[in-house]
Amino acid sequence: MNINWFKYASPASFYPLAGKMIPWFAVPAVILAVIGLIMGLFILPPDFKQGESYRIIFIHVPAAWMSMVIYLAMAFWAIIGMVWNSRLSSMMATALAPTGAIFCFLALWTGALWGKPTWGTYWVWDARLTTQLILLFMYFGYMALHAAIEDPRRAARASGLLAVVGAFNVPIIYFSVQWWNTLHQGASITPTKSEMAASMASVMLIMAIAAWLYSIAVTLKRVRCEILDRERHAAWVAELSTEAK
Repeated sequence: MNINWFKYASPASFYPLAGKMIPWFAVPAVILAVIGLIMGLFILPPDFKQGESYRIIFIHVPAAWMSMVIYLAMAFWAIIGMVWNSRLSSMMATALAPTGAIFCFLALWTGALWGKPTWGTYWVWDARLTTQLILLFMYFGYMALHAAIEDPRRAARASGLLAVVGAFNVPIIYFSVQWWNTLHQGASITPTKSEMAASMASVMLIMAIAAWLYSIAVTLKRVRCEILDRERHAAWVAELSTEAK
């Protein structure tokens, strides 16, 4: 069976598809998040070094991962939108930004809560923490710039350029603990090895997958709102409004 995927590059075609896809990501996200939180916060034993305080990593680490991944995805869609003048791609970039900003803030906040019992302070101007804070400002800057320009095409291009520039900060965040002598510990899990116990790594994976699924579901929901806003004068949107009434 041949499927013409290019037709879904049209906002009118993607809108109903996104609506059908949302539950397929949202429901597993909730289930996995509940399982992961119960196991991570209540079932797993305390860490022999950090005690009970280590449990915050099951929220902190997936949030930090997603804050970087979403920014790269946002920059990717922004580039596609600028190069091919794709309206839907620009909408995807715009829809990703708030979720990425939330994860970035969550990573900084939980990191501060973790830092107090572990390092004795909520915040230090450490390379990893500082670059992560810069990432949050880049998210805010992207959203502020996009909202400040009334013309959608100009807004997409200007904010897209900012997203591309900010993407260079992501590898700096990731490799900061290797490039500089930082207070932040190195990665406990890499694609080739894990320094965590198998049970802890499994829960971390569950929470990471839940964060992925949540991000996709929320982005699809938000891009549908973007489509309705930008295409509000299109005939097919008028038909949707009529059917809703």
